Amino acid sequence: MKPTHAPAFRPGRHIEVMDDPIHDPYFVRGKPAGTAVCSGCGAVFHNGRWQWLLAPEQAHRTRCPACSRIHDGMPAGWVSMEGGFAHEHAAGLLALARNVETREKAQHPLQRILAISAEPGKVVVTTTGLNLARAIGIAVHHAYKGELDIHYAPDQYLLRVNWRR
Repeated sequence: MKPTHAPAFRPGRHIEVMDDPIHDPYFVRGKPAGTAVCSGCGAVFHNGRWQWLLAPEQAHRTRCPACSRIHDGMPAGWVSMEGGFAHEHAAGLLALARNVETREKAQHPLQRILAISAEPGKVVVTTTGLNLARAIGIAVHHAYKGELDIHYAPDQYLLRVNWRR
């Protein structure tokens, strides 16, 4: 006989409402009429989402949310990699972050690295999307172990990923 109660809560690394665009101030509320192309990156808004397609000549010119974030310097994700290991292996960590970006950006044009900054003992990668920041943090943790903390601030539409080793 199956139990009639709900399964117990199991804590893990899940993030509440990551894909809810309502809280993102850069999310365009209305869909562009017809097909639109980003004047910055060339991504095409077609069938309700941004995609890497060839833009038709009659496509409406606009700026995608990722290019708007890059232009304004307003990241949605912060990935902080700290510690002696991060300092010694900064090139490998950044190569891994770029590989994750390449993989994510191929399917999701709005997921991009906005900026990279390096300080003694700390490397910070900012992203245009929450999912890319989370994916970079998980990839670094998977490859190099260490401690990983993920904090989502829904009121700011911001994800902070802290990794240290």
